[in-house]
Parts: sequence; structure tokens; C-alpha cells
Amino acid sequence: MQAIPIGQNGQTSTGLPHVPSESKGPEKKFRAGAVCATIWKNDRQRPTGESFSYHTISLERSYKDQSGNWKTAGSMRIQDLPKAALVIQEAYRYLTLSGAPAEEVIVE
Repeated sequence: MQAIPIGQNGQTSTGLPHVPSESKGPEKKFRAGAVCATIWKNDRQRPTGESFSYHTISLERSYKDQSGNWKTAGSMRIQDLPKAALVIQEAYRYLTLSGAPAEEVIVE
């Protein structure tokens, strides 16, 4: 899953209007060491006016740069893979037990 960027006209890249969520923050985060899976709830509106929601998951690794500042990266090192698998599994478990649809389809 990947996030759908919102364009300047307030529509997503799929052409569907963006419906602002009540909360702009993530719905849930799962962390194992430096690896984190974040669940985002996205609200959209079909051309018929019907509103619907779907979830996306972002995966990132935190690290310190040479200056000691915290940064994040989407790439994983080999030693990060077991932690990535764990947080992805937890995100999947959370969404499955919360009743989120197994397959979320956007119809244009």
C-alpha cells in the first residue's frame, strides 16, 4: 500500500476529492528498535458523493546522521529486516482485528 498524494486542486492523484480527516496524525504506530510501521487512515469521496475510508502503511528506519541529528529512511539494512517483518505483521494484525477491509479498492 502507498499513500495517494493530494494535488493543488484538492484532488488525489486518482482524481477523487480529498475529504479532510478529523485527525491529521497517524492512527497507530508499531516500533521495533529503529524500525517503525505507521498506519494512516485516509478519507476520500467518490464522484457520486459517497465517502469512504482506507488505510495505508508507511515503513521507515530512524538513524542519526554524522552531526548527531535524527533522520528517517525508507531503505532497510539486512539487520533491519526481521524488525520490519515484525512491525508489518503487527500492523496487519491491528487492521485485521479492527475490521478494516482486506482489500481496499478505489473505483474511479
